[in-house]
Amino acid sequence: MTKTCLTFRDLTLGYNSHPAIHHLDGTIRRGSLTAVVGANGSGKSTLMKGIVGVLKPMAGAVVRAPGVRAAYLPQQSELDRSFPARVVDLVSLGLWPRRGLLGRYTREDRDSVSQALMAVGLGGFEKRPIDTLSGGQLQRTLFARVLLQDADLILLDEPFNAVDTKTVGDLIALIKRWHGEERTIMVVVHDLELVRQNFPETLLLARQPIAWGETKETLRPENLLRARRFHEAWEENAPWCEPGIHKHGDHAHDHGHDHGNDHDHGSGPRAA
Repeated sequence: MTKTCLTFRDLTLGYNSHPAIHHLDGTIRRGSLTAVVGANGSGKSTLMKGIVGVLKPMAGAVVRAPGVRAAYLPQQSELDRSFPARVVDLVSLGLWPRRGLLGRYTREDRDSVSQALMAVGLGGFEKRPIDTLSGGQLQRTLFARVLLQDADLILLDEPFNAVDTKTVGDLIALIKRWHGEERTIMVVVHDLELVRQNFPETLLLARQPIAWGETKETLRPENLLRARRFHEAWEENAPWCEPGIHKHGDHAHDHGHDHGNDHDHGSGPRAA
C-alpha cells in the first residue's frame, strides 16, 4: 500500500472571497518528486501556501500525514533583502523548529550552518550581508536554510527564477539528493523542459487541476492547450463556485500515482 504524505479533499483556496484554485482532490505519496506547473496566476503559489498553512482553505482541506515536518521556500520576491541580516542569520532560521526563536545557539548549530553552506557552495559566506548577494547566491542561502530544517516535506516556490545556469544545475542536484533520501518534494517550475528532464511527476494547474501524474503524460500538447484556453477564459473576479457545478465524477482525482494508469484529471475545463 502506497504511503501518503498529503491528501487534498475538494480543496479550494483564494483571497478576499475570490477563489484562486478550485476542487483539487488527490494525494501526494511519500518520497515523490512533483513539479507544479501552469501559467502565471494559475494557482501554483497559492497551493504551496495552502499546503504549508499560510493560507486557510475557503472550502475542502489539506491533510498532512501525522508526523510530517514541512520546509517551505517562498519566492525570492517575498524576502526583504534590505533587512540588515547576514547569511548566517538567514540560514540559522532553519534551526527554529528544533531550538525555538529564543533557543540557545550552540557550537553544534554553528557547525551545522557551516556544513549547510558548504553543501550549497557558499563555504565562508557566514558573515556576508544578504543585500550583497547575487540572485543565485541568495537562492543557495535559502536552500541551506531548508537543509537545516531536515524536513520530510519540502515545498519550493519558483526556486530557479533569476539564477544562473550553474546554480540551477547545483540546486537540481540537491533536490535529487533529497529525493534519493525519500523526502517528499513539490516544486513550482516555469521551465517545462527542465520539468521533463528532472521531475518524474507533474501537476498542471489552470486554477483547477488539468492533468496530474507522470510528467510525459501530463505535459502532452493537448493538456497544455486546455490549460492555456481555460486560463485565458478565466475572469479575475470569478464568483464563488455554485454547488453542483463541479461534481467529483467530473474529475478523476482519486490519485495514487500508479504509473500504470492514466493520470489525466477529467475531461478538461468547460471554459475550453
